[in-house]
Amino acid sequence: MRFDLVDLNLFTHIAEASSLTRGAERCHLSLPAASTRIKNLEEQVGVKLLSRSSLGVKVTPAGATLLAHARRVLRQIEQLSGDLQEYSSGIKGHVRVFANTTAMSEFLPGVLRTYLVNHPDVTVDIRERLSPDIVRAVQEGMVDIGIAASGVNMEGLEVMPYRLDRLVLATALSHPFAQKKRVRFVETLDQDFIGLPEESAIHNFLKRAASDLQRNLRWRIQVSNFETAARMIEANVGIGVLPESTARRLSQTMALKIVPIEDEWAERKLQICVADLDALPVFARKLVELLVEDGIGNPV
Repeated sequence: MRFDLVDLNLFTHIAEASSLTRGAERCHLSLPAASTRIKNLEEQVGVKLLSRSSLGVKVTPAGATLLAHARRVLRQIEQLSGDLQEYSSGIKGHVRVFANTTAMSEFLPGVLRTYLVNHPDVTVDIRERLSPDIVRAVQEGMVDIGIAASGVNMEGLEVMPYRLDRLVLATALSHPFAQKKRVRFVETLDQDFIGLPEESAIHNFLKRAASDLQRNLRWRIQVSNFETAARMIEANVGIGVLPESTARRLSQTMALKIVPIEDEWAERKLQICVADLDALPVFARKLVELLVEDGIGNPV
């Protein structure tokens, strides 16, 4: 039984997008060509790999097995390309990273700037996710590098310390909570909150924290980024929970009061996680090394 790398790549994209159309687009194939390739692949292995419905496609049990193997094969091919990059020129690399909100907004921009300047032929696909989803994606081979909170089970992964992620309450100077030295999250739940979009990791994290207390957050308004949220908080439209590094940076130019949150979940250690460091392409290992150096240079 022989497998075509184009077919494996196509199947992986279709499975991850839950869409034949989007999978074909990512592989720069027409929909008929992609459909024919999948049909031929299913005939070759003798089983259905995808189940189709009006909602899209999803992998069958046999498809899940193929997906796991396809990811490993494609990662090995990418590692081969990366290892050979040191002996040739013009080979482009691609690194996939999932990170939580604080890492995305505060810590990674500087690291990535340095990395991309030194690796002009490498692209980095970075996306914001919740820590459990980040770890799962690394374990399943969907991404090369994850940056997640330490409270998640990372069994089976190689883990390296990175930074400290503290969440704090930000209020206007005139807000009653501005007089508090510390606050418990449950005390804030009767207040109006300024939030980030529903798809953001921090929005879902806070929603889950409130749910654990059998309460709901009162969203006064949702905005697209931390800077806009801080403007709304400064105007006393509502209060907000922000990463401490973000809140302190913004408080230099805005009238904000930062109040520590007493709950244990408000202070989390960020960790870098990979499935197998030695199995990563050279250019991906270089990014991990840079992240580790950044963490050492900024001890918690």
